[in-house]
Amino acid sequence: MAIIQWFPGHMAKALRQVKENLKAVDVVLELVDARLPESSRNPQLEELLQDKLSIIVLTKMDLADPKATKEWIEYYESMGQPAVAVNSNAGNLKIIEKKIKEVLQDKLEARKQKGILNTKMRAMCIGIPNVGKSTLLNRLVKKNVAQTGNKPGVTKSQQWLKAGKELQLLDTPGILWPKFEDPLVGKKLALTGAIKDTLYNKDDVALYAIEHFVHHNKEALKERYRLSEEQVDDTSVEVLLSITKNMGFKDDYDRASERLIFEIRKSKLGRYTLDDVPKDPTEV
Repeated sequence: MAIIQWFPGHMAKALRQVKENLKAVDVVLELVDARLPESSRNPQLEELLQDKLSIIVLTKMDLADPKATKEWIEYYESMGQPAVAVNSNAGNLKIIEKKIKEVLQDKLEARKQKGILNTKMRAMCIGIPNVGKSTLLNRLVKKNVAQTGNKPGVTKSQQWLKAGKELQLLDTPGILWPKFEDPLVGKKLALTGAIKDTLYNKDDVALYAIEHFVHHNKEALKERYRLSEEQVDDTSVEVLLSITKNMGFKDDYDRASERLIFEIRKSKLGRYTLDDVPKDPTEV
């Protein structure tokens, strides 16, 4: 398949701005998609953070396998990396502010000891496109101040936002990296909507999706697309052809591939997680 890449000019500019503003914040909220926690981490951003205090925020937990999300949180915490999972569309987001205070406890206490009355915490929000930053920020700020959209590349500039009396948030555009070393990462990002749909071959991503569900949730695939056990155990290409016919698209597998991808994004096949928690820390 063709290598999936997407690195518009505004992302290169945003990367420079992130580097410039790191000194102005106390902590970084690194937003990742709970369906692919590691594959949705930008290695360039990780490199920039280095020793900066950070919290990994797994967004869209309502779309991910809850068992896998719990395992990822435990994994990150065991590695000394603070992490929380949230559903930005519902639920209590106070867990984020609580985690920030926990991470900044020593820093805030030092300020008090010096007689500094200003206890405001400044956090930078970073992540890849379509990870849910704007939705999360709007919930934290309790008004629509960040533009949202179910597509990558909506936020194009940085802006400071107030989340209550104690927390200030710096919103940044979603940033991908210029080259995916692992082609599988590109497929995962495409499947979950982090890359513009015009930039990849739908059938390649659909075939990857079929392989994943055959191995992790075969019954959902069978039920949704009326496949027999024999059909679902065939090659991924044959499974896609069977799905295409059952959708009534005859031999238009491109159209079927697109439908399959969109239905997976809408959780028509249930909640799923594409990244497995590594048993050996060196695997990541």
